[in-house]
Amino acid sequence: MDLTLTIELVKRFEGVRAKPYLCPAGIPTIGYGSTHYADGSAVTLADAPVSKEAAHELMEAELRHRYLPAVLRLCPKAAGDIKTVNALVDFCYNLGTGRLQTSTLRRKVNSQDWTGAREQIRKWVRGGGRILPGLVARREAEAALLPHGSL
Repeated sequence: MDLTLTIELVKRFEGVRAKPYLCPAGIPTIGYGSTHYADGSAVTLADAPVSKEAAHELMEAELRHRYLPAVLRLCPKAAGDIKTVNALVDFCYNLGTGRLQTSTLRRKVNSQDWTGAREQIRKWVRGGGRILPGLVARREAEAALLPHGSL
C-alpha cells in the first residue's frame, strides 16, 4: 500500500534527529519519531545516533510493519481509501495504536461517519497536559485526508 502521504506527514511534523531524545510524552525517540527498531526493541537514550537515511528506513519500516497492519485490522472500513489509511497510520505513528483501538475516532471511521471522524481526530491535540500547536496542525492535516462523502 502506498504510504507516501504518511511519510510526508511524518517528516513534516516529526522532523529528524540523529540522537535519541525524549518526545513531549516522555518516550525515548530517534530519527523521524521512531520509538522502536526493526527488531522490535525500544529506543533508549543511550543508543547511538542514526544517519538521515537510516532514520528514513526505520520510520518506513515502523509504518509498514507495525502501524499499517494495525490500522487495517482496527479500521477495515478504511481499507478502500488510501488517503484515510494514510491519515490513520500517521495518527497511530504519533499516538500509538492503543489510542486508536479504544477511541471514538475508530467507531466513527468504522461506521463511515466522516464528519464525526474529522471532529474526533481534531480532539487529539494535547501533549504533556497542554494543547500543542504542532499537534493541532498535524490533526488538521490528517482530517483533510478523510473523506467528505461515503467511500
